[in-house]
Amino acid sequence: LQQRYALVLDFSADFTHTYEGGMLRTRLVERGTMLVKRPGRMRWDSLEPARKLFVSDGKRLYSYLPEDNQVIIGHLPDGNGTTTPALFLAGAGDFVDDFTAAFDTAQDAPDDSYVLRLTPTRTERDFEFLTLVLDAGTLAILRLIAHDLQGGTSTFVFSNLQENLDLSDTPFTFEIPPGTDVTDTTRTDSRR
Repeated sequence: LQQRYALVLDFSADFTHTYEGGMLRTRLVERGTMLVKRPGRMRWDSLEPARKLFVSDGKRLYSYLPEDNQVIIGHLPDGNGTTTPALFLAGAGDFVDDFTAAFDTAQDAPDDSYVLRLTPTRTERDFEFLTLVLDAGTLAILRLIAHDLQGGTSTFVFSNLQENLDLSDTPFTFEIPPGTDVTDTTRTDSRR
């Protein structure tokens, strides 16, 4: 699996993200498109129910909420630590070095799939373990399920997956729209 993903330089997909449980016992569903270019570049365009944009240029993370006219800028974590399931997809982390893998089961997993439980070898701040549902023939990720420390699960279901498209860096560049309220957590001073 690690050898296969080392050969995937970029990919695109449609996604459905469902969050369930956690402390608030809620269920949220989002749909959209994603682009990933390793290492560390990604773009998640949530289209439903509300528009949101999440972009990483390889150094910084931008979370843009057009309806609120707000963008939050943060650092991409140093090193290869996964820290979030999205960064795991963007090439942070290593199946062999960063996880203990075991076969598992997942509800409604296709018959022609493998299900792997990935338990991190060090404590992660955003998830307890990951479950991957893989196409048995190609080992493409069909589903990524992150189990968080508050008892919630984030399930990402991918469709229309296309790999090694030779994506340019342009989609991973974020231009802050004029008049947008910016919170920049990368700054060391107290200004926003």
